[in-house]
Amino acid sequence: MSISILRTADAWYTADGPEATKIDTRATTTGELLAAREAIAAAAAGAATDRVEDLALVSPVTAPCRVVAQMTNFASHVKDSGMDPATVPLTFFRKASGSISGPFDDVVKPAHVKLLDYEVEIGLVVGRRIPVGTEIAAGGLHQYIAGLVVTNDVSARDIQLPKTQFYEAKSYPGFTPVGPALVLLDAGELKRFTGLRLNLSVNGEPRQNTLVGGDMIYPPLEALRALARFQRLDPGDLVLTGTPAGTALSAPPKAVEKIAALLPPAVKWKLFFSTQAKNSKYLADGDVVEASVATDDGAIDLGTQRTVVRYAR
Repeated sequence: MSISILRTADAWYTADGPEATKIDTRATTTGELLAAREAIAAAAAGAATDRVEDLALVSPVTAPCRVVAQMTNFASHVKDSGMDPATVPLTFFRKASGSISGPFDDVVKPAHVKLLDYEVEIGLVVGRRIPVGTEIAAGGLHQYIAGLVVTNDVSARDIQLPKTQFYEAKSYPGFTPVGPALVLLDAGELKRFTGLRLNLSVNGEPRQNTLVGGDMIYPPLEALRALARFQRLDPGDLVLTGTPAGTALSAPPKAVEKIAALLPPAVKWKLFFSTQAKNSKYLADGDVVEASVATDDGAIDLGTQRTVVRYAR
């Protein structure tokens, strides 16, 4: 049965609806907490000590940790980017763990960034060390993944695209809101991963709404197997699994793309960004972004994060 873990600046809790129970632990990191399973179980079975609404929640994934993200991993997003899902390989990029922020913290756009975008994603939280060379059996995902979190892979598109610089464009402080809850799942519940729905709205306007099943290209098992060939992962590390269609950025029409390909790079990017500047879907100062992940029947619910965009002056 799933257990929702919440974190404040000085304590950890299990949550059951509107009530929370403090976990008796000295853990200061997510990895340390995941090793305290008896304390987690005791809190989940114990009497409530607090109301969730009274807790000042921070990210349930602590930094420093590894933050690894899958690229273009939803067919709808691949098509929206002007590519063919059948030709997209399984690829990754890294984000700085300093970009991790709480589920209700402001997202601050640096003054030099012009095009700020959003990407709701499901985050896998590693629960057991995965050394390089680990063979992960079919049906063995639960042995390595402790649970799931809602994440938003905030992106500075004008930094990312002309320099193909994912690391910088997605690593500014506050560019990875995480939470509100880390939901621990057992083997049976993880099998319902394809039944999770990702939702994101801006100022109440739906932007992304997609079911994992039928859209995600490379599921978590394939991603972990690929990572294990070259990248060690430790308890508390975070793996982002991609976003569906609906982001502000989308590919230009094919005819425009073909014409742009004939232009010098400087001219091409100037034309592209002048067009993108007219796109009202990019995040503006004061925008409220809400992101959630859950099964349609509510049996698995990772919660909803609510962040406000602020422009640095």
